[in-house]
Amino acid sequence: MIGRKESCASGQLPMTYLSCLAYILEEWTAVEYLKKYFFHVVIISRSDEVKATKDPLSEVWDSARKTVASFWDIYARIWHGYELHGVENLPEGPGILVYYHGAIPIDYLYFLSRLFLWKKRLCLSVADHFVFRLPGLKLLLEVTGVMPGTREECLSALKNGHLVSISPGGVREALFSDESYQLMWGNRKGFAQVALDAKVPIIPMYTQNVREGYRMFKERRFFRRLYESTRLPFTPPYGGLPVKFRTYIGEPIPYDPNITTDELVEKTKSAVQALIKKHQTIPGSIWKALMDRFDRHRKSD
Repeated sequence: MIGRKESCASGQLPMTYLSCLAYILEEWTAVEYLKKYFFHVVIISRSDEVKATKDPLSEVWDSARKTVASFWDIYARIWHGYELHGVENLPEGPGILVYYHGAIPIDYLYFLSRLFLWKKRLCLSVADHFVFRLPGLKLLLEVTGVMPGTREECLSALKNGHLVSISPGGVREALFSDESYQLMWGNRKGFAQVALDAKVPIIPMYTQNVREGYRMFKERRFFRRLYESTRLPFTPPYGGLPVKFRTYIGEPIPYDPNITTDELVEKTKSAVQALIKKHQTIPGSIWKALMDRFDRHRKSD
């Protein structure tokens, strides 16, 4: 069998761009190892129940979720000294988490993992459509609560009492924001309309130093044109440094029947920007973020 690494690197064998992209993403985020570990757990743990259930969000999958979450949490503690603050701001019932999107959202995986380990709570994640075109990830995405995020899916998830998270900036923010931590939401306001329709609060969230962990190359005009025409993330990140990560969950923006969608978008944007202003040195500094990681006397803001 020909390995994907050989195919992507050599350029001599036919392979779709998405297959190559899948390999690169797996190398950056250890997804390949997670997939193997995940399916190993499925085989040896409650396999009969797993086969019987058709609901990927069923509690039958909790042992597999715990395994994946434990892997990420150990990695988060060792490599980034990860801290999570403000969990008390999450509602007991449904709500929409809105967060800033780093170059690689590894901080978000840390958050999901720790939330599940601390509260045994699954937060459903709205992801870009290109993620669902990557080969070999279907079951892992379904069981960990990743969804395309249509209006109907989000409303259904909220109706069932779930937390739903979304980054309005999405892939565009990941690729083209920088150490200035500028939000790149464009005209996206669907999350606000869903929150109003479902009558749920919006909770802002931000991870300190996420741009210092991974960054994008400065020359972006060519990659920006490619992205706008294909909606595929061609721009390669770099980094992976052991900078300090702290995720802050802000105070909820309660449901208000008298607010408009546009007003709620601006209110949410201001809340995320307030978290960035409070907790982030701007422009971000890799050196300071590294020093913060190893400064045992430094306390969270």
